[in-house]
Amino acid sequence: MTREHFDRELNELRANTLALGSEVEQNIGKVSDALIRHNAVMAQRLIDFDERINTQRIEIMMSCLVLIATQQPMAKDMRFIATVIETVGELERIHDYVKGIAKTSLEIGSEMEMLPSFKEDFSRMAEITQDMLNKAMTAFSELDALLAKSLAHWDNQVDYLFNKLYIEIVNYASSSPDNIAHANQLEWTIHNMERGADRVVNICEWVVYMVTGVYAEFESEYDEFESPPAGRVNSENIT
Repeated sequence: MTREHFDRELNELRANTLALGSEVEQNIGKVSDALIRHNAVMAQRLIDFDERINTQRIEIMMSCLVLIATQQPMAKDMRFIATVIETVGELERIHDYVKGIAKTSLEIGSEMEMLPSFKEDFSRMAEITQDMLNKAMTAFSELDALLAKSLAHWDNQVDYLFNKLYIEIVNYASSSPDNIAHANQLEWTIHNMERGADRVVNICEWVVYMVTGVYAEFESEYDEFESPPAGRVNSENIT
């Protein structure tokens, strides 16, 4: 395989990874909407769609392994391929959380009305996670280590909302034994979304490795008393 052909293969890997990221990103928003609006049809579609995500991840990973086995990539190329393998694995796990929320949504039904404050805060968690993934895939595509590092701050905001909701859910469960089962369902939804944001951070760590050649876990700066900023995550308010 010539270098030109090899570069085409690498570009195809990049494009397929970005396409997978885009699908997962969109489904984070869809599952939040399905949960809040009690949309059982959408929830079931997302559950069924998970098989497609799994298949895409395996296909991309196998393409990576073929290139490693046949091309003996140089260090820079090897870092890119390793990052693709790790990224698609994280994307597949994020979508597992999407599927988990969708399944819980079907179990909850109209009972969401019991905790009206849940809707706003969970929607905000999903919005931040969705925008984080969008920016993480931009950082991957543009080899932007600074953008990747900046997203750790937004994971802190998801953690803040998780802890806020968790306290509310515990208090709700404590108010009556009849509430425990429903409270457990709500706790699983926020747990899945919080873990999805953590997985986005994992992608960012690999992007930094791809660019710099140094892998290091990001340190959390979460402060339980810090309020999340208003508005959507965008290139203007990420620092």
